[in-house]
Amino acid sequence: MPFARLATATTPTCHIGLGLAAVGRPGYINLGRDEDLGENRNVEALRTRTHDLLDAAYAQGVRYFDAARSYGRSEEFLADWLHANPGVDDVVVGSKWGYTYTAGWSADAGTHEVKDHSLAAYDRQRAETDALLGDRLDLYQIHSVTPDSPALTDKDLHARLAEAAARGLTVGFSTSGPAQADAVRAALAVTVGGEPLFRTVQSTYNILETSAGPALAEAHEAGLTVIVKEGLANGRLAAPHAPDALRDVAAATGLGCDAVALAWILRRPWAGVVLSGAATVPQLLSNLHAPAVDLDEDRMASLATLREDPGAYWERRRQLPWH
Repeated sequence: MPFARLATATTPTCHIGLGLAAVGRPGYINLGRDEDLGENRNVEALRTRTHDLLDAAYAQGVRYFDAARSYGRSEEFLADWLHANPGVDDVVVGSKWGYTYTAGWSADAGTHEVKDHSLAAYDRQRAETDALLGDRLDLYQIHSVTPDSPALTDKDLHARLAEAAARGLTVGFSTSGPAQADAVRAALAVTVGGEPLFRTVQSTYNILETSAGPALAEAHEAGLTVIVKEGLANGRLAAPHAPDALRDVAAATGLGCDAVALAWILRRPWAGVVLSGAATVPQLLSNLHAPAVDLDEDRMASLATLREDPGAYWERRRQLPWH
């Protein structure tokens, strides 16, 4: 399993990965995006920005990079960087299928992505991913599984994914929505030939939204690598949007709200990789201070008071505008 490579890493940042959702396309829902990216969001500008982030992340010991078919040109940008750095052979590369990018490189599109978890969608998007990443692809994840996703019950799809796993590809899934825990547990029950199909799970988990925690702990106990996404709640836990309790803890530690929020996740024994979704190199470097944050029990208790109802959290996320 490719994540075994990360298990032997000893750098302080070995449990932090870089996700490319915010830089593979001009439009996204993260707060502060206009300040982060400015007006120039053409393809070459974001390609350069992505490569700068990958350079900085790799130099700081980050070894997991996460893309998706629906993240605009994220796979293309990542593939270009890998081709330009042939000596980089110690990273784990993950991507996702199940959403098609439909915005046509516009931040103002009416529809930015369309979900389809069918076998036909897998075959089409797997071919598209292979054309870009080829044998550098280590992990392929079903994007945003929910309890009603047909991907949980489609035996033909399961067989196709098992075939890919038999050829060396790690098969995983990601989740979203207020019923993430139910989706995780349903996916853990999926087997092919008596063997579990999925080897990784990627879920939203942060100070505000903790509902998936027990299920992610179960996934870890079952042998899956747990990847945490949206640790900063799409910018809600980063300055200047962070709540007062988080600001107070950050001030006490002398580090940023973002680093504190990610450190809070890293304290979970089941968290294998925590993604940074940075859009700028300074944001990334601030995120990478997370392993150095000192969170004592009082600080952990203070942060625990920020937890929100899952339904309310996901409704607020749904209302975040693409910009």
